[in-house]
Amino acid sequence: MTVIRLPHIQRHKGRDGKIRLYFRHPNLPRKPLPPQSDPAFLAAYQAALAQSEVVKEPPRIRSAGTFVRLSDEWRRSAAFLALRLSTQKTYNNIIKRMQAERFADAQLTDFGAKHIRAILRPLANRPAMYNRWLSLLGILFRYALENEEISVDPTSGIRRVKERGEGSRTWSEEEIAQYEAFWPVGSRQRLAFALMLYTGQRRSDAVKMGPSDIRDGFLDVIQQKTGARLLIPIHPALADIIALEPAKVGSYLQNQAGKQASSNGLGNQFRVWADAAGVSGDLSGHGLRKAAARRLAEAGCTTHQIAAITGHKTLSEVERYTRAVDQKKLAEEAMKRMENVKRAKGVM
Repeated sequence: MTVIRLPHIQRHKGRDGKIRLYFRHPNLPRKPLPPQSDPAFLAAYQAALAQSEVVKEPPRIRSAGTFVRLSDEWRRSAAFLALRLSTQKTYNNIIKRMQAERFADAQLTDFGAKHIRAILRPLANRPAMYNRWLSLLGILFRYALENEEISVDPTSGIRRVKERGEGSRTWSEEEIAQYEAFWPVGSRQRLAFALMLYTGQRRSDAVKMGPSDIRDGFLDVIQQKTGARLLIPIHPALADIIALEPAKVGSYLQNQAGKQASSNGLGNQFRVWADAAGVSGDLSGHGLRKAAARRLAEAGCTTHQIAAITGHKTLSEVERYTRAVDQKKLAEEAMKRMENVKRAKGVM
């Protein structure tokens, strides 16, 4: 039997094990294709071939003294290369968007505070993004100032905007119990949950944890975001769960290929697991980090003690994470303490 292989077909195996086909041509748009066994395959393939060629834009002229040249030069600087890869990736994504804007070809000396405000104005309804852009613009123009390309930083005096909301919602005790009742000990879903809840760490740190990180009853964690090294006592509930894990090399959380799971992949999976357990759809893995801080606060831990677990750099960050503390419970405990002191002194 003669097998005819059609050109420009790419086969990709997804995480679910399924093979998917894509039309890939150097001068034509990429298109997904149905399986070759599907009667519609040939028509879809021919339609992909009939597409108009992509007209490639001529390379952009990055003139000296322009914003686009400044952002390119900064990304080659020692200051940028010293940043963590995750931070570099975040800045690269924002710079890519900035360079697509009309202001990218403007001369640096033409920028003033009013121009920065105009750049940021479309982001006014997205406070977090507004602040990210302002922060990066400040970094870039201060770099230009240091290199004597400008004499005044146009971002100076422009304030950050207040961000609405508290980000990821903290898990309640009822929601924690519901998730644990649905996903049994021994499941990957419960393991990931416990690694985040009982260590108070981010997803990016949970995916790296493995048997080799255990030191005399402590988990040795080097936080990806901050670089801080933490020795976290292993909670008995977490100890029971990881004790059931089969002996393995590398991290506890691995993908189908036996490699360390990705942080984004875990985040996506976790939302699916939470939905399956029937807890509210707005809960996430980061909410478990807040739940861990809340539990520590409710146990009477000081902000310094909580920071020793979570790795927060400032006490204000800890306070923001523990706003979901049960106020009624703590108020009752405070009142009881005051009454106990009065009784001990014989004051009625």
